[in-house]
Amino acid sequence: MKKTVLFIDLDNTIYPVSSIGNELFKLLFDLIEDSGEFEGDFEAIKTAVQRKPFQKVAELFQFSDQLVQDGLNLLETLVVDHPIQPFDDYEVVRTLPHDKFLVTSGFTTMQNSKVDQLGIREDFREIHIVDLQKSSQTKRDVFENILNRFDFTAEDVLVIGDDPNSEIQAGKQLGIDTILYDQIEAHADYEPRITNFHQLLEILE
Repeated sequence: MKKTVLFIDLDNTIYPVSSIGNELFKLLFDLIEDSGEFEGDFEAIKTAVQRKPFQKVAELFQFSDQLVQDGLNLLETLVVDHPIQPFDDYEVVRTLPHDKFLVTSGFTTMQNSKVDQLGIREDFREIHIVDLQKSSQTKRDVFENILNRFDFTAEDVLVIGDDPNSEIQAGKQLGIDTILYDQIEAHADYEPRITNFHQLLEILE
């Protein structure tokens, strides 16, 4: 598969959210649990928060309007204030000669703090944060914008991420090849799928 451009996700693709999730989201978890204004299992909510945008989690578990607003207010201020370790195999990505674009969803301040604590800002030609609190823009919109601005074709690009319903879906909608990165083994039956970036080297040959 000959590609010159990579669109790469951040959370659970470059690093495991579980490595920082309990600490980063402690205040949020306390807020949700203390409110009681949700449906479903609290442990399932904690897992979902580390894999999906808060707004989608709130909808899925039927958070009250007040809990949603309180959660958003809190999340807009949270930052990671200590170094984060990427997945060990991320070093493979660093060595690739491709044009690399980081496209992630989340709260702008939080996601920027993750990028800086990971020390990966210089690894990417551009970094895009899809923040639902600031814009109605989607990952598909970002992908399309990059294609147009740099005169890339869909055939030039490979999308890599951990969520079949986010960046993977967006890439498919634009006719871009996609690979699900699944080191945390959340989608064992999904294809095409890799669990280590060393496998990406074989795909890109």
